[in-house]
Amino acid sequence: MRCFQLASLFLFILTISHSCKQKTRVYLLVYNATIYTVDSSFSQAEAMAITNGKIVAIGKLADMQDFEAREKMDAGKKFICPGFIDAHAHFFNYGIGLQEANLVGTNSWVDIVDTLSQFSKQNPEGWLVGRGWDQNDWPTKEFPTKEKLDELFPDRPVFLVRVDGHAAIANQKALNIAGVRAGDKIAGGDILTKGRQLTGVLIDNAVDLVESKIPPPSDGQTIDALHDGEANCFAAGLTTIDDCGLNYREVNFIDKLQKDGKLKMRLFVMLSDNKANYDYAFTKGKIKTDRLNVSSFKVYADGALGSRGACLLQPYADKPGWYGFLLSPKEHFDSVARVIYEHGWQMCTHAIGDSGNRMILETYGKYLKEKNDRRWRIEHAQVVNENDFRLFAIYSIIPSVQPTHATSDMYWAADRLGPERVKGAYAYQQLLKENNWIPLGTDFPVEDISPLKTFYAAVFRKDAKGFPAAGFQTENALTRQQALRGMTSWAAKANFEEQEKGSLEVRKFADFVILDQDLLKVADADVLKTKVISTFVGGEKVYSSK
Repeated sequence: MRCFQLASLFLFILTISHSCKQKTRVYLLVYNATIYTVDSSFSQAEAMAITNGKIVAIGKLADMQDFEAREKMDAGKKFICPGFIDAHAHFFNYGIGLQEANLVGTNSWVDIVDTLSQFSKQNPEGWLVGRGWDQNDWPTKEFPTKEKLDELFPDRPVFLVRVDGHAAIANQKALNIAGVRAGDKIAGGDILTKGRQLTGVLIDNAVDLVESKIPPPSDGQTIDALHDGEANCFAAGLTTIDDCGLNYREVNFIDKLQKDGKLKMRLFVMLSDNKANYDYAFTKGKIKTDRLNVSSFKVYADGALGSRGACLLQPYADKPGWYGFLLSPKEHFDSVARVIYEHGWQMCTHAIGDSGNRMILETYGKYLKEKNDRRWRIEHAQVVNENDFRLFAIYSIIPSVQPTHATSDMYWAADRLGPERVKGAYAYQQLLKENNWIPLGTDFPVEDISPLKTFYAAVFRKDAKGFPAAGFQTENALTRQQALRGMTSWAAKANFEEQEKGSLEVRKFADFVILDQDLLKVADADVLKTKVISTFVGGEKVYSSK
């Protein structure tokens, strides 16, 4: 009896002690949720506590009894996952592009001219700039010519960039300003002519001849552009974006906006491959804040498949004798690889064609030598020769891919590459197996900014209309878990940021998105009907659909 009384007294004291225990105050408690942590075991949780922008606890609601929350949020059993990370995009230029003529989805040259005419009435002064046309979507899949632009805008410069950014068409006024003449040659590019007359079409390095003459937007215009871009990205569930190829002045502009609290998007910025940026980077050193990471360089090996600038080992199937081209001599890639390696920065190189990919893989291998943790990346890795996949594993090279490129290009990719070579294109599952992880992105504004389209294209290998019914080269489809990792934890790892984001774990940023459907379970036909309910960055709600 005495033992029973002592035990009861002990339990009573414990109960009183627990009830009197000071609870830990937190900013936000999220509960009644279906949380996919996307950690190493891909575990699930139903609640998480957040304070000072980071997760302090995650698990069952019963595990949260020691927390007193300033705010509580009943998630209504909705799907929560880490905020989406776009491993390859162009955030800064996307924002600027929102102020320009939108030519995405135009179905013909006539459609483009009509769109531009309407835009010119609303924007009566200065250059007429637009982006998004794709001749592969037209009934006649040939590059346009500038005559109609010259007729409609004889005294106003016009510059219209192809959807991939690797080609453009300019009118005569713009060509005159840039001093471009028929017969001019440029390394790593092409100035198209017809009957010894300029057509207005410029390919790859030739694009910059005119683009460099366009006056930059004012600071106020740039701020407005970035705010518009940020709002659209948050609405899509994006919380970190890899901005692939900026100059140091743009980096400084972004850094100041973020430090002043005027830009909340987290950005991983690759500096463009030019001397001024190398001088800046190696003098100032890497930049790392909670919202900005500048520790890598973006280099361009070749052009794009759609404009036949991608560098191939064998000629284009639809243009005999044409191989495409490298944008710089091989010696350039060797020299920048050496200096980037010596300074301990990350090298990220655009490579589309199988020749471009082989050259970059071999150049990387010269300096990396063996397995390593440098995480040098090949952006796109779009067409890879069957003998070269192994080099990704040998040198620990990361393929950073964009699944919607596959579903955009599938209509004509076999025409460019032929039935056998196309099998080594958009080979995401095969690339994944080399290192067992693969980051995913969109390349927006080349493609739509939606991570849901990335997920759908990666898993089901179909376009937004559900075509083709059986999927495109489905042997290279990713699983749902792999796709979600590619948009979160693997994308963070590609940026050396896996210790702070990409999964929902204690001590990591509370960057997460709430969706109205479970991406791991929803029927494939309903994936693209999924809606973003809310987006949080550091525990702060930055977007709500309500």
